[in-house]
Amino acid sequence: MQGNSLEKSMNKNNNETKVLLKEELDENILRLTLNDSERRNALSLEMIRQMSDAIQNASLNQKIKVIIIAAIAPTFCAGHDLKEMTAARKHSDQGCAFYAELFSSCSALMQLIINSPKPIIAEVSGVATAAGCQLVASCDIAIASDQATFATPGVNIGLFCSTPMVALSRNIANKHAMEMLLTGEMIDASKAKEIGLVNHVVEESHLSARTTKLAALIASKSSVTVSLGKETFYRQLNQPLNEAYKLCSEVMTHDMLKDEAKEGINAFLNKRLPDWKIEDE
Repeated sequence: MQGNSLEKSMNKNNNETKVLLKEELDENILRLTLNDSERRNALSLEMIRQMSDAIQNASLNQKIKVIIIAAIAPTFCAGHDLKEMTAARKHSDQGCAFYAELFSSCSALMQLIINSPKPIIAEVSGVATAAGCQLVASCDIAIASDQATFATPGVNIGLFCSTPMVALSRNIANKHAMEMLLTGEMIDASKAKEIGLVNHVVEESHLSARTTKLAALIASKSSVTVSLGKETFYRQLNQPLNEAYKLCSEVMTHDMLKDEAKEGINAFLNKRLPDWKIEDE
């Protein structure tokens, strides 16, 4: 695999350089790997900033067709960094400005994932809790190891998982979401699949290969068509039925006039594979 890594300084006290977010580009699939196992891959403010930068850059890169978000085991993401949040209480405003920036930045990151023209797949190995569970729910697709577990445990520490609730309630049925939010109990990968939080559950040893295979399948499609389809999916999701059909009818009419539809339909009728090189012209 041909890779490029983002290395940024995290420990300002001793000036050590820590690779907080790894980036690896293999042909047209970008793998972003959370690499802060000491803090259980927490969504610290710096981690959020680096992820946001990486997704923004990838969204503008025509060579990238799919993004995978993974993490260094044993934890996928334990949510926000509680030590960082506690330290902010020492500020003159008791941390209010920091908390506002943290939650606003995290919310913006989740919306970046939704609004990115690139399909984004969560590859979940280990624990995904609170904002980590929010990250999984925000991705377009999620594949979990059979060892993965999920929870929104804020209620256990007096901090209801309100921002994770936004993504969770848009992915699973209300009663399942409320049970997770109100109890804070951990669920296993099998239950996560049953309620629709993840798409597939595979053996830990097969996780990366399974995710990459799915990413490659999506990457083989027309990136123009996929990007427009993703955008339209989220636009119609919460619209009334008649407005959703009106929007999607207009999009399909627009699509039919594009070169991608002409090439794809001609390829199908002539029993050949489509040539998506037209997108680069």
